[in-house]
Amino acid sequence: MSIASAVSTGSGEAAPASAIAVCTTVRAGDPAGLRVRDMLDRVGDKWSLYVVARLGEGTKRFSALQRDGNGISHRVLTVTLRTLERDGIVTRTVHPVVPPRVDYALTEMGAGLLVAVGPLLDWAAGHTEDIDRARDAFDGARR
Repeated sequence: MSIASAVSTGSGEAAPASAIAVCTTVRAGDPAGLRVRDMLDRVGDKWSLYVVARLGEGTKRFSALQRDGNGISHRVLTVTLRTLERDGIVTRTVHPVVPPRVDYALTEMGAGLLVAVGPLLDWAAGHTEDIDRARDAFDGARR
């Protein structure tokens, strides 16, 4: 089966081959693929892209990220930010004031990541109702 015939346009028809972007950077069995998969696991977890998207709006304090985090726990946000900082996606700036103030911002690489995943985030936001309907239909057929 070709990639084009495996991808549906949503109307039940196969997408034209010209509409499909194929990754040519990583091939099966390529050791670099393990590094790519590791990075995709990192940024594709439950909270990383959400944090990157919020920081795309501008520098934020920890408390603002947690408040806007739709239920993210203090510990999970801490781990997510630390991991993104370690990977060079986020910077952490501690201001020498009392009480301490810590700001988080996207690095240049983080901004590039947001550009790359922005269409995915837009797609997800634009298809929530479609996905809900598909899930309801699937679940109803299994009852």
